[in-house]
Amino acid sequence: MIEHRIRQARQAAGLTLAALGAKIGVTHTAIQKYEKGIITPSSSILLKLAQACGVRTEYFFRSHTVELVNPEFRKLSTFGKTAQEELTIKVIDLVEKRVELLGSFPDSPIPAFELPAGLPEHIENLDQIEAIADQVRNAWMLGMDPIPDVCDTFEACGLLVIVVNNIHPGFSGLKATARTNDGRTYPIIVVSARWPGDRQRFTLAHELAHLLLSGRLADNLDEEKACNRFAGAFLAPAVAVTRLLGQHRDALEWKEIYTLKHEFGLSMAGWLMRAKQCDVITEALYRSMTIRFSAKGWRKLEPEEPVPQENPKLFEQLVYRALGEHCIPESKAAELLGIPMMSFYKQRQLETADDAPHQ
Repeated sequence: MIEHRIRQARQAAGLTLAALGAKIGVTHTAIQKYEKGIITPSSSILLKLAQACGVRTEYFFRSHTVELVNPEFRKLSTFGKTAQEELTIKVIDLVEKRVELLGSFPDSPIPAFELPAGLPEHIENLDQIEAIADQVRNAWMLGMDPIPDVCDTFEACGLLVIVVNNIHPGFSGLKATARTNDGRTYPIIVVSARWPGDRQRFTLAHELAHLLLSGRLADNLDEEKACNRFAGAFLAPAVAVTRLLGQHRDALEWKEIYTLKHEFGLSMAGWLMRAKQCDVITEALYRSMTIRFSAKGWRKLEPEEPVPQENPKLFEQLVYRALGEHCIPESKAAELLGIPMMSFYKQRQLETADDAPHQ
């Protein structure tokens, strides 16, 4: 098991055998032997390995193992196989922490994720997606108003949501099923910390759509387009679009859709698309505004303040709950949060906000 963990940690850190060997003062052959289980590293070498790879030594002895089943990446072609493997290992590490934490409770503190009842078995056209988005909102008792926190909403329904740092710009999102060594499964959604909040929220909703729509779409429907339609409709329901923009418009103001962007956490480009999809504006007006939108350079970077980023909070909250319920000791809480014990003591007593959790 230790040899597998060493290889995982090295790959997640993006280090070659030679690079890791140079960092800890051994040859690449020695690293290779550690990873094959030919040699068991000493405690001092394990400490150096942990420091070089950015993990705690406890990582090498973690008993819970996870594999990602059917991972689906939303990415650009520049996000190649090596980058995908590195991300997969990082995600597995983070999921293993969550699985270990959930397993420390006598009863799971989160519900098992279930698809909303009554979803249509066969979807013939994209207009049906609008009704499905409303159906999900109703099942989760979200109403038709803006969703303040998409991560919190998803996690409350049993999805594991992970925001990953320092990720290649070609990565947008990932959907997969995490399967543990004892047979438990968890649906997971991963997004990059690189992007502003509106893009993160759209990606989260898009990945949810893959979970909901898989195997239900007619052969002539493109799954990515269907998931984009769901994401827009989930974040800005048709009833809200027509209520706020009106039934039919001959023009839209830029400041108007900028304000709605920050109210609903859906980009300005997304609001233009929703206005067209809900027949508030014509196809011709949509094309005209999109051309002007691009001419202003807003397709790459929309104007003024970005939407605040999404930040999953459930994991940290559950760590402290497990500590408060005596399910885990302080050392395990610090390990799960990825911070030194001294920083953990200060955070626990609310003495400083300098050391944020390094998940």
